[in-house]
Amino acid sequence: MTKFVLDINKLEAAASKLRAIAHPMRIAIIDLLNEKKKLSVTEIYSKLDIEQAAASHHLNILKNKGVLNSKREGKKIFYSLRSVTLTEIIECINRCNEE
Repeated sequence: MTKFVLDINKLEAAASKLRAIAHPMRIAIIDLLNEKKKLSVTEIYSKLDIEQAAASHHLNILKNKGVLNSKREGKKIFYSLRSVTLTEIIECINRCNEE
């Protein structure tokens, strides 16, 4: 039998990211970025029909937890997913909810 060793630091980092995405609006942002690859703050709040301040709040949480990358281009900031792994987790959760 193979012994499974848990790395507490990796578990805490994973839990932190999962808490960051555990909000319907943040899941919607991730889903948008999964489709479009790179969007500005304006594009995100327009597509989700939310206030700019709310979009910025959610984007900052996702960025600070390592879920998103941001890049300034002129006056605009563009966001993209750091990894598609989280979208795979969301898709898995959606499949579990279908049963």
